[in-house]
Amino acid sequence: MAPPLIQLKDIRLTFGGTPLLTGVELSVSAEERVCLIGRNGSGKSTLLKIAAGLVEPDAGSRFVQPGATIRYLPQEPDFGDHATTLAYVEAGLGPGDDHYQARYLIEQLGLHGDEDPAHLSGGEARRAALARVLAPSPDILLLDEPTNHLDLPTIEWLESELQSRRSALVLISHDRRFLTNLSRATAWLDRGEIRQIDRGFGAFEAWRDEVLAEEERDQHKLDRKIVNEEHWLRYGVSGRRKRNVKRLANLHALRSQRRNYRGTAGSANLAAAEAEKSGRLVIEAKNIAKAFGDRRIVEDFSIRIQRGDHIGVVGPNGAGKTTLVNLLTGAEAPDSGSVRLGVNLEMATLDQHRESLDPKSTLSEALTGGRGDHVMVGGKPKHVVSYMKDFLFSQEQIRTPLEVLSGGERGRLMLARALAKPSNLLVLDEPTNDLDLDTLDVLEEMLGDYEGTVILISHDRDFLDRVVTSVIVPEGNGRWIEYAGGYTDMLAQRGADLKREAVKTAVVEEKKEAKAAAPTAAPKRRLSFNEKHALETLPKTIEKLHAEIAKQQKLLDDPNLYAKDRKTFDDASAAIAKAQQELSAAEDRWLELEVLREEIEQA
Repeated sequence: MAPPLIQLKDIRLTFGGTPLLTGVELSVSAEERVCLIGRNGSGKSTLLKIAAGLVEPDAGSRFVQPGATIRYLPQEPDFGDHATTLAYVEAGLGPGDDHYQARYLIEQLGLHGDEDPAHLSGGEARRAALARVLAPSPDILLLDEPTNHLDLPTIEWLESELQSRRSALVLISHDRRFLTNLSRATAWLDRGEIRQIDRGFGAFEAWRDEVLAEEERDQHKLDRKIVNEEHWLRYGVSGRRKRNVKRLANLHALRSQRRNYRGTAGSANLAAAEAEKSGRLVIEAKNIAKAFGDRRIVEDFSIRIQRGDHIGVVGPNGAGKTTLVNLLTGAEAPDSGSVRLGVNLEMATLDQHRESLDPKSTLSEALTGGRGDHVMVGGKPKHVVSYMKDFLFSQEQIRTPLEVLSGGERGRLMLARALAKPSNLLVLDEPTNDLDLDTLDVLEEMLGDYEGTVILISHDRDFLDRVVTSVIVPEGNGRWIEYAGGYTDMLAQRGADLKREAVKTAVVEEKKEAKAAAPTAAPKRRLSFNEKHALETLPKTIEKLHAEIAKQQKLLDDPNLYAKDRKTFDDASAAIAKAQQELSAAEDRWLELEVLREEIEQA
């Protein structure tokens, strides 16, 4: 087995009174892909920070192989005083790293490089942070919720990019499809300890259920054993007291074991406060259109939404998903066409902008509106502590400022606020951000049991497949089409994913303007960034390969090498063959690009 690139041993950490990590062990070797699974608050992000060397544990050791490079992606990146996104990304490069990679990744992720970090959206900030950790091509990548705030095309691009890299990977994510496609091993952080299997996330949930079932059987056996020993203590110990001192001590040990057992945390009790049924027709839109300036967001779109429909809206960031939902729910008026809302509609909304919460207010104030100690749930008062527990908050957190809550806790708080209002129409904008997998399971069950209508914006492919009955997708130039079924069903019907749309929506207006300005002129061919970079760097690569061949040939010039050191002879022969092959490919590529450059300059 390959030696570990990074190894954590007996890591212990306590915040407050409850130990967060108790003897955690984690080892990651070259090219290994580990997904780190655990509930919100279990210590996943903290463990990743310890692995990155950013948090010092109370006890335990951290080993990093000498020379190994590590890059860590936090949930909330700190841009410091960098003036542009490009400067921020380049600051993450090491002395020998290729600065071209920073520019290349910035462009691949849909940024220009001159954006002011202080004015980035959540998605733009996440893409800049990803470019920063990917650009150096590190030996180890530690990624904490990398898909948060990303649209589907970017998630699929990131998935493909990580699959093609040789970096070892430790990944925290709530996106099941992303985890399944990337992971080869699973580390489950549960109640302060890690259990690990050499299988990807696809095998995790069945394995976890087996482990918990076995644990429950063991606890049941322990309870029965304590009952039996207590029966002996009452009725059999008096005549054999001296001979059975050891047995009595064992009973005390069993009781201590049972007393110190740390059971699994309960599941969130998510339940939407449902209002009276709406009419059978919920929303009818006919030929609606909306444009901002010359950009058409929605063009000639019609749909009938019936009671009980669960509609998913997907597409690249900037495609107009939120605008379309606002048009359908009456929050915005269309430029043309009509929208008719059904009778007896009670709508509850969850938006993705958690910044609307006052960070200085407490959890109790956010739930009660600062009025008393009760929350109105479905029109009936419920004590705030009881309602907090439904969403896995402890009583001790009642006065906790919102600014210290984790991303998952803020996500659960927003759900708690939205679901308290009686509704028969739920409008959810990115509800899965930062939620752990267990809470996602409960949310899926709740939406499955919800008798009203759901309109859902999401980039979580697995969540869409489990929840929605149809998917609305942008087709470019303001056109939207509804497909029956979930996200996977949409792909089968459409015959293509959304990757092309990320490019198409970004450049469609530019292409139209160019066509109008010169309808008969063919666009002039230009060298791409990859081609320019190859022209600049290939001569140095060719020079290095010549030097490598000369070095190995010098070894082989020794006529006695084969007899006295067979291994060195074989290694040198293999190295020469490899270098000559790479040299031939590099020279062919450079010649091809040089001819192309001359043709472009002469055109």
